[in-house]
Amino acid sequence: MFNIIICKNYEEVSAEAFKVLKEVVVKNETPVLGLATGSSPIGLYKNIQADHKKGYSYSKCITFNLDEYIGIDKNHEQSYWTFMHENLFNHLDVKEENINIPDGNSDNPKQACLDYEEKLNKYEVDLQVLGIGSNGHIGFNEPGTAFDSKTQIVELDEQTRKDNARFFDSIDDVPTHSITMGIESITRAKKIVVIATGENKADAVYGMIKGPVTTDLPASILQRHDNVVVILDNDAASKL
Repeated sequence: MFNIIICKNYEEVSAEAFKVLKEVVVKNETPVLGLATGSSPIGLYKNIQADHKKGYSYSKCITFNLDEYIGIDKNHEQSYWTFMHENLFNHLDVKEENINIPDGNSDNPKQACLDYEEKLNKYEVDLQVLGIGSNGHIGFNEPGTAFDSKTQIVELDEQTRKDNARFFDSIDDVPTHSITMGIESITRAKKIVVIATGENKADAVYGMIKGPVTTDLPASILQRHDNVVVILDNDAASKL
């Protein structure tokens, strides 16, 4: 079931997403948050930082990130470990031992997937933050991914690599594989918030909300979840 919120701009989208997250954090003694990278949640993370500066403690939060590139060191400027620390964790009082990000530089990526899924299974995620790819991916679960997938290694779709090339010197530097929570891993969360902005996301947003439930558009599985908040700007909502 979708609760759709349409906002004027990215700042409003980020503020609404923060309201959803803060309500969950306040309500739970030990909040478990599923977090995402990319441009969509940066505004949300700035709102969290501002809230912490005002005195609110996030020290009891446990976090699980959706994904990580394979083959680059966690300290690489484009790793998701670096992204999360620069955009959120370095500015909060979350304990480092409560921060969980897949190990994309493991000597045994398959075992790293199993270990991550095993740890994730010990918790129930109270809120999962998601963006949506222009091809409808969630996490790095590209079109064609099975809905019952668990944490896994994925080969990145060419469109996804093109979308992410702006963060690297060239598309040749964009990793070809990642570790990602699977679709089942994601949809086990009690509540999900999807953040989408920009006209380039309009088709994917339409397919997620009004299209058929199909692995051709992984986000469409969210139609079967009973607690999803979708926060959009006018451009991303333009085809609804």
